[in-house]
Amino acid sequence: MTQLGDRRVPEGSNRAWWDERVPLHLASAFYDIDGFRAHPDVLRGFETAEVGDVTGLRLLHLQCHFGQDTLSWAYRGATVTGLDFSAPAIEAARALARELDLPARFVVADVYDAPEALAGETFDVVYTGIGALNWLPDLAGWADTVARLLAPGGFLYLAEVHPIQGVLDDDTGNAFVLDYFDHGPHVWEEEGSYADPDAETDANVTVEYHHTLGAVVSAVVGAGLLLESLQEHDFTMTDRFDTLVQGDDGLYRFPPGAPRVPLLFTLRAAKP
Repeated sequence: MTQLGDRRVPEGSNRAWWDERVPLHLASAFYDIDGFRAHPDVLRGFETAEVGDVTGLRLLHLQCHFGQDTLSWAYRGATVTGLDFSAPAIEAARALARELDLPARFVVADVYDAPEALAGETFDVVYTGIGALNWLPDLAGWADTVARLLAPGGFLYLAEVHPIQGVLDDDTGNAFVLDYFDHGPHVWEEEGSYADPDAETDANVTVEYHHTLGAVVSAVVGAGLLLESLQEHDFTMTDRFDTLVQGDDGLYRFPPGAPRVPLLFTLRAAKP
């Protein structure tokens, strides 16, 4: 991946990146759509344990991509809405919901426009999955949006890449190579995708942001939400570093005896 520094970025480059990768992701082994058709539940055990029973709850999934996690919550009994700024992703999510006969609503909108796009509707759970916050420039604005979307007594559940991951070297994961406190914007250029690194693609420039753990917590608390849980985990979903080893649970960790750093974190915060 090449960092482009202050080079001018075309308007809508992030949306173009995601739009182009929808068919690529649908065809990838990473997302395993055939496996999902057979058993439409890709939620991780730590997520379902920390969220709890969602039967009958109104759940909103922000930045839902083509809806695998969203539909997994529907499979577990929630009344779900998925929202994403990529129209091709939402079209694919709707098609997948129809195919699986799972009740779900999907809406095309930027995350910051969600309250207006949903006409002021509120939810029992607002869920945001792994790999979402790095696309958002304004974390305080995001947290305020979440607070507006929650019904009193509802809660935010966030499962996200730990910000430490983003500043370590790609090979070992043991050396700091970037500034932890450099928020960005960071402009990158790379072909392919995390789901298929060798794919040929045209929309390859993205703008991303680095949010420290303190910034995330401060934004959530600043929006008036009450922090209930903050967990740091020593595992992740992909072989982010060459030294990681996949366990029987499908998660990746540093090998036994190696120094560890947090790789994921989860946060739960309630609206009074």
